[in-house]
Amino acid sequence: MEDWEVRTSLGPTEVKENASSPMVNRSCENLECFMVLTKAEKTAIGSICFLAGPITLLENALVLGVIAATATLRQRPSYLFIASLALADVFASCFFTTSFLDFHLFRRSDGPTAYLFKLGGVTMAFSSSVGSLLLTSMDRYLCIHQACSYKVLLTRRRAMMSLLILWSTTIIISFLPLMGWRCPTGLNPPCSHLFPYINQGYLACWTSFILVLLALILGAYALILWKAHRHESSMTSIQAAAGTGHARMRMDIRLARTFGLILLILVGCWLPALSFMLADVAVLLTHTQQRAFAFCSTLCLVNSSVNPLLYALRCRELRVALLQLHHRLCVIGRCKKSTGDLPPGLPSAEDNNCTAITEDDTPRIRTTRLNSISEVVTNQQLNIRK
Repeated sequence: MEDWEVRTSLGPTEVKENASSPMVNRSCENLECFMVLTKAEKTAIGSICFLAGPITLLENALVLGVIAATATLRQRPSYLFIASLALADVFASCFFTTSFLDFHLFRRSDGPTAYLFKLGGVTMAFSSSVGSLLLTSMDRYLCIHQACSYKVLLTRRRAMMSLLILWSTTIIISFLPLMGWRCPTGLNPPCSHLFPYINQGYLACWTSFILVLLALILGAYALILWKAHRHESSMTSIQAAAGTGHARMRMDIRLARTFGLILLILVGCWLPALSFMLADVAVLLTHTQQRAFAFCSTLCLVNSSVNPLLYALRCRELRVALLQLHHRLCVIGRCKKSTGDLPPGLPSAEDNNCTAITEDDTPRIRTTRLNSISEVVTNQQLNIRK
């Protein structure tokens, strides 16, 4: 442990005087050169954490509870991926909020082992969150591109196996600094300017890993939109030849709006922080840039608070399950509620259909609708004859 003692060369006064200059000498006492927030910035960022942290925890805990309490949802791969996303965001709300506030607001200086353990928890949570988003996008890709063989390709067993691989990989990657891949010089160069004891090579590798995951997510949604556009174009040409039209908005346009919102929030929350991490590897950051990174890192927590609204609560089946769970809790608590208000039941576990995005955005084949109408007309004619 003696090799990781912090060497002192800058006092607090000298650090403040050089707040906007490049940090040539990275040595500091009690990690004070990393605690760069002003009083106003502490108030603003602390407010974000105190607000987004509990909201993120409650939202994702609610999603986890509904899926765990509903047998039909637990059997479907789509909701297993959503549950994994909710679990990762629960960890993010706990680990990031406590670690960030403890370090930047309460100025607690931990030793290398304690600090890297806390940072590993934060890294694991956010890595698993982005990885779960990738699995969700791949699930939707298979639902659109391989609709006929979706149930065969993505079984519950394969979904569980993919989640096991994801979490195992993120845990190993996240705790590599704690296992030995840390800065060999303590707090001196070539250590990270954003995270104490972190090797710049590790920071570059982790940032590249997250960027690859984000690129794969963008690619999956782009392929979904391409497939939806091809389907709509073919159906439009068929209807034009038959002399019929449709008044509803095109499916590909609706999907483009929904996916555009999802990707805008995802990229907007993650790209600023990842950009500072890449810059940390290449150049010497100033204290002003460190403070900007502290704010950008809270956007990752904001993304975790928005995820349940974008991926879970937009699904009709999960909302129905939530209402059913609420009804059961009211019955247990002897609430006087009419049983007629119970929403219609969920599909059986055998109906393992995919949840592409939402009920309104799920692709519909017009030929099925036309067949249904023809069946209604036929039944009416039979009733008249009788």
